[in-house]
Amino acid sequence: MKLSKRLSIVALLATATALTPLVAQTVADEGTQEARLDIPDGQQLFGKNDPNLRRATAQVNGEIITGTDIDHRLALIVAANNNKLPPEEEARFRAQILTNLIDETLQIQEAAANEIEVTDAEVNQYFDRVAQQNFGRPAAEVDKYLISVGSSVSTLKRQIKGELSWSRLLSRNVRPSANVSDDEVNAIIERIKATKGTTEYRLGEIYLSATPETQTAVAENAKKIMDQLRQGANFVAYARQFSEASTASVGGDLGWLTAAQLPASLAGAAEAMNSNEVVAVPSPGGVSILLLIDKRQVAMSDPRDSVLSLKQIAITFPAGTSEAQVTPMVQRFAEATRKINGCGAADEMARTLGADVVNRDGIKVRDLPAPLQQVMLELQVGQSTPPYGSLEDGVRVFVLCGRDAPQEASSESFDEIMSRLEEERVNKRARIYLRDLRRDAVIEYN
Repeated sequence: MKLSKRLSIVALLATATALTPLVAQTVADEGTQEARLDIPDGQQLFGKNDPNLRRATAQVNGEIITGTDIDHRLALIVAANNNKLPPEEEARFRAQILTNLIDETLQIQEAAANEIEVTDAEVNQYFDRVAQQNFGRPAAEVDKYLISVGSSVSTLKRQIKGELSWSRLLSRNVRPSANVSDDEVNAIIERIKATKGTTEYRLGEIYLSATPETQTAVAENAKKIMDQLRQGANFVAYARQFSEASTASVGGDLGWLTAAQLPASLAGAAEAMNSNEVVAVPSPGGVSILLLIDKRQVAMSDPRDSVLSLKQIAITFPAGTSEAQVTPMVQRFAEATRKINGCGAADEMARTLGADVVNRDGIKVRDLPAPLQQVMLELQVGQSTPPYGSLEDGVRVFVLCGRDAPQEASSESFDEIMSRLEEERVNKRARIYLRDLRRDAVIEYN
């Protein structure tokens, strides 16, 4: 699993498996301790740093990163955010992209130094899968699409090569030493049994490290990110670019955690949050921006995993119809559909109303829009929901034709837990590996 803070392409593949750590990024790297710079007071800073001076290119051990490289990566992020990235955010993203490109270059160089080769054929094979799964079009058409958004095939293939190179390097040099004992796995299994029925949270995290000296600046940066997220920015894309946690490569997804597995400040926030809410809280060593993706009961079946059989009855409105004109139409639609008794009567009712009918089978409650989930759980078979929709997209009601209760929840297997712990250990040691590569590198900014 990749650790660099960038928009991961390989991790987005549907066939890729990304195992998330059990705990948030709130502990120091292995082998490190709190560091202090032993600098006497009363010293003088010679020279002046201009914060407005942006160095757009760099050389990493002699290998050049160009401004065009940064432009092409930025274009991918802008496209991923539906072209809604505010201009004031671009400068911050450019700075982060340059850092990501430096890390990527170091990873490719280190892999080559260890005689690890990623062939063009392998990169092309992954690229073909990305084209189909992420862009929904053949590889031959992706070139034109990327050019149209201001990027290029070469920048995407370079990113794929970096991820494959680093993954193979970790598999050779790090993974063999990331052993997990049976006792560690058994301890987690016992903890799961002991916490059965308690609430478990699935959280997204953007972790920003801070020192006492940088706390104010980091908090201000967190506020800017929060503002963008609340205006609809993509949490996953921001996590990949800005989070300093190992989960950055999977969009900040921490997986399912109990409050006991979280630091106190994060646990308190999770318990008070509503689904899809975003908050910023202090965490050990910095600030965490949290997104509550979902919550459930540990080792218990969730009613929202019930599988539904539905009939959808929908009406649409002619272009130019005003809200005042729509309101009485929706009221009549609601009154008529409320009288439906069973799915057998739905088709006739739809014909009377001039509405469209579509069968929707195999729908999980949790896959419905949030306002409909609780309504659907409370319906009896044969009843209909209140109207749901908009002026532009039309209004629909759903008639519940059947509901299959979820199967009893099954806990993770011994092997699944062991794999997850090993992955977490690899992530932690890989951060140290990359830190050492940065320290030894010769990097010149232009």
